[in-house]
Amino acid sequence: MDDAPPRYVLFLPPIPSPPTLSSLKISFGDTISQVLNEVASHSSDSSEAAILEVALACPSLVGRQNAPRSSLYGVVQSSFAAVYKLVCVIAAKDGVNVEDRNGVDVRIIPVAWSGNGSAQSATHAGPIVTLETLAQSGRQWQYAFGVETDAGESMVKAFVAAKSGQASPVSGSSTSTSNQKSRMQKHCHVAVGGTFDHLHIGHKLLLTMTVFAVDDRPSGDRSATIGITGDQLLVNKKHAQVLESWADRQRSVQNFLDSILNFSSSQPRITTTDNPGPNGKSTHIHYPNNLVVKCTEIQDPFGPTITEEQISTLIISGETRSGGKAVNDKRKEKGWTELEVFEVDVLDAEDEGAEVKEGFGSKLSSTAIREKLARQTESVSTAGGRSKV
Repeated sequence: MDDAPPRYVLFLPPIPSPPTLSSLKISFGDTISQVLNEVASHSSDSSEAAILEVALACPSLVGRQNAPRSSLYGVVQSSFAAVYKLVCVIAAKDGVNVEDRNGVDVRIIPVAWSGNGSAQSATHAGPIVTLETLAQSGRQWQYAFGVETDAGESMVKAFVAAKSGQASPVSGSSTSTSNQKSRMQKHCHVAVGGTFDHLHIGHKLLLTMTVFAVDDRPSGDRSATIGITGDQLLVNKKHAQVLESWADRQRSVQNFLDSILNFSSSQPRITTTDNPGPNGKSTHIHYPNNLVVKCTEIQDPFGPTITEEQISTLIISGETRSGGKAVNDKRKEKGWTELEVFEVDVLDAEDEGAEVKEGFGSKLSSTAIREKLARQTESVSTAGGRSKV
């Protein structure tokens, strides 16, 4: 058995606006159901989960490379949340595992593509990419899926043309506002915090929007600080026996972020620190576009947000607003500028029926995932004990 997980890609054309669950179901429900089931059938081909990369067309990003990310955050976040939610609903309904290494690892990549034929140059750094970037990335997919609509077929054809080195004809009006001045503040140092145990779709949304929120700039450093709760604070967690170590959780975060940030054949440079005191243990991933992802062990609710004044933005979920307020209260005490706080949606399945709702929740909760793994461990242990009788 090959240890490298099989990798697949689904090209998803622009989604309805506003992106409601019902409109997405109508447009893409059948496609995503078929693709999830197909990819899940290959999950046993590797010791790791089969990877499904969803190349999501985001027209709002076309020609907006220099726009403040804060001006783009809302529409991108709502689109990602809606698609991830649809994946969870369909997975719960179809009984597809999207939460651990025995299932499907779904990762959404924002693609600056509108369908008007506008060609853009390829880059080797995400999280915003073009079809040309994907085509030239060298990533090997077992299979590429598309949506059987005019827009879906147009997106696949554009990717195939980019893959063969053909330039796409430029047509239609440009949505670029890159030369327009904006009064919105740019943020080059963004932070998020969490346990990130058994990385699930809710984590992926949070992490994606964290690196998305980091603004581009031609020179000077940029950073996304990922505060990962230290092991000592988690000893009383439910089903702690199957809770991942800090090192394992850090590697999962790094692996996921690298998959949406790095589209070159070279590996980023890694540096580590292990100093005494708060926030002294950290792994830094250095990308060629002067972005550094800092995975830092935290031992309190604040982490680097109250030790690194340059951080200007905090990404939170709607459930952790009080934490954002506490951070800003601490910064005010120090005489520092308060952080601008951006939220990601809380994903739920309130209107999907009891069976789907229960299955949906298990895919968005580290506790539920640990509970499932604990049951599996106990089952194996019990079976092993019986075999000895």
